Amino acid sequence: MHSNNPVAGVEHFVTLFDNNFLPIGLCLHSSLLEHGQPFHLWILCMDELVEQNLRCLALPHVSLISLREVEDARLLAAKQTRSRGEYCWTLTPFTPQFVFDRDTQVQRVTYLDADLFFFASPKLLLDEFEHSGKHVLITEHAYDPRYERFGRAKRGGRFCVQFMTFRRSSDSTKVMHWWQERCLEWCYARVEDGKFGDQKYLDQWPILFGPEVHILMQKEKTLAPWNVAYYEKLGHGQVAPVFYHFHGFRVLSHNELLLYSGYRVGNAANRLYEIYINVLDRTIAELKQANIAIPCLPRRDDLIGRLTTLKRQWIDGEKSLAYQS
Repeated sequence: MHSNNPVAGVEHFVTLFDNNFLPIGLCLHSSLLEHGQPFHLWILCMDELVEQNLRCLALPHVSLISLREVEDARLLAAKQTRSRGEYCWTLTPFTPQFVFDRDTQVQRVTYLDADLFFFASPKLLLDEFEHSGKHVLITEHAYDPRYERFGRAKRGGRFCVQFMTFRRSSDSTKVMHWWQERCLEWCYARVEDGKFGDQKYLDQWPILFGPEVHILMQKEKTLAPWNVAYYEKLGHGQVAPVFYHFHGFRVLSHNELLLYSGYRVGNAANRLYEIYINVLDRTIAELKQANIAIPCLPRRDDLIGRLTTLKRQWIDGEKSLAYQS
């Protein structure tokens, strides 16, 4: 499926998810409808079921990319050694290129994690990038200092693969191709030799690609469970994000949601979760109307899974919610 001729000023975004994350991805799209106009969202469909369901839904301002259309021999070889999640990470550096290849008039594309949700226009962030004159935009995790002390940044990286913008330029392509090659070589959900997934490679970019890469300065606008309580404190009880990264949010079952896990988010985030759940309610209603089954991601029920849940509930911080879908 290809986009129509681009309208002047349309901002292009790309994301990827499988059918397990269909409701989450639809919430992202809903937030762009409200805050991202004019936009076009490209979705790399990570399985045939999500592609089938998205074609049925026929979302406005969306183009679908079939996984089978973009998998070459190198990606297929990597796929054999990666888990489903690791393969998603392996593909992430290729997603901007997939868009550029499919629409030669697209001059800029922003990769989005599917569990982002916009509360204000992304233009505020993209304007900063535009004024920088650089070719690639990346964002920091901007951890709450208490998580920095626990070594989160050392393990997961200074930067977060959540909102990354690439211009159509040779300088941007140089960065993108370097990242693609690294992820083909190694992209696993473990810390090893200074690497972690697709993400920790970005720690090298300010050194390797300083003239090409802009690091977003507006950290308080890119919130997530790992920093929202800290910025609430700095904002005297208030937060006003452009986007919130609903990391860890899951539809566990038809009567339970997992809001977050592994962090303590403070009070100001409660309103963000309320808004998100309201949008999720509408999304699930639309799926039911289209006779699309609601996917759930239950907790691990083995011993390790139960111990992990107990640790997060009693030590790290976790919140689930009774829910009727």
